[in-house]
Amino acid sequence: MIIRKRNPEEPLPMELLLLADPSAEMVASYAERGECWLLADGDESPIGAYVLLPTRPATLELVNVAVAEERQGQGLGKRLVLHAVERARELGAATLEVGTGNSSIGQLALYQRCGFRIAGVDRDFFVRHYDEPIVENGIPCVDMIRLSMDLPRSDAGAGTSGPR
Repeated sequence: MIIRKRNPEEPLPMELLLLADPSAEMVASYAERGECWLLADGDESPIGAYVLLPTRPATLELVNVAVAEERQGQGLGKRLVLHAVERARELGAATLEVGTGNSSIGQLALYQRCGFRIAGVDRDFFVRHYDEPIVENGIPCVDMIRLSMDLPRSDAGAGTSGPR
């Protein structure tokens, strides 16, 4: 399995990206402004994808992580998230952020297992930005749970005796 950056001439893997975000309009908007990475098994069509988007100075947001439904539960989502963390470090980001729905129980667990910490709640985000109601795990998705991760430079603290 390889993770590779999407070529600009390549179509967006919308079928995949819509698994993580039901709004084609929003997906197209942020996917074209960010970096889209694809997970494929050899020369096959992508079975996973993520999008990294610059938001503020030294800050990137992981705005979409998707794995084909038939391949979920195999650790591929975690592999994509950890790749995104390394890519954010390569790009020199100090902070990586991600947001997910209050009803996205599995995603909340995944992000925390990968080192993200809850940073806040954007109340009524999905009510304000999506026309159709979203329900996951029998729970109405109304709030966005914001998580973040500090990305210290690998050379941080080198040659100093101060706290790390």
